[in-house]
Amino acid sequence: MTSSPAKKSMTEPLYRRVLIKVSGEALMGEQSYGQDDTIIDRIALDIKEAIDLGVEVCVVVGGGNIYRGMSAASRGMERSSADYMGMLATVLNALAIQNALERIDIDTRVLSAIHMMEICEPYIRRRAIRHLERGRVVIFGAGTGNPFFTTDTAAALRASEMGCDVLLKGTQVDGVYSADPKKDKKAERFERLSYREVMTKDLKVMDAAAIALARENNIPILVFSIHERGQFARVLCGNGRFTLIGGKK
Repeated sequence: MTSSPAKKSMTEPLYRRVLIKVSGEALMGEQSYGQDDTIIDRIALDIKEAIDLGVEVCVVVGGGNIYRGMSAASRGMERSSADYMGMLATVLNALAIQNALERIDIDTRVLSAIHMMEICEPYIRRRAIRHLERGRVVIFGAGTGNPFFTTDTAAALRASEMGCDVLLKGTQVDGVYSADPKKDKKAERFERLSYREVMTKDLKVMDAAAIALARENNIPILVFSIHERGQFARVLCGNGRFTLIGGKK
């Protein structure tokens, strides 16, 4: 299946196996902390639409709505401990997304990079691939399992390990901008960028390690608004508004 987003059909997906990165902040909705069940249920419905298109979906979720390791480290906490606490927060979010998906009859598995046998499965690459092949949504928790790495890097790593055709990042806006469009009305929106342009322009899309991993494994990145209902499936079909990073021209 091609990795180019050239439009083929309004309802035919361009990709067969995808990974979507969902930030913890996206799960808060209008709240200042925690999980908004309405938002989580809507994201679950968006994932179901992708499943109904015949797409294999895996998910990496952040934990910033509950705990941010970097913020705690800046306040004086030892960085490794702060990052491990953040990883635990991602597992809480992964379980919430799993519950929402299973309420709409989507079979799921949560795989954690930190072993929590009573709660979820340990991350084993071949097991994760087998779950995808059986039509299950695989949700990866606990980031990479290592401190000093973000969940963006975890998303690029898992997308590479799973052999995904594309990595999607659901954000607060409908693509990549030269500045925060909520603060700068003159911010330029990009339709397409190379991996190098993301780095040289210092665009805050994903961290440098994530971009480098995606580039090394030739995995295109699609950045879109996770707050627009149905946008996930539209983007998978090459429609809607998004920014493409990398990929074939």
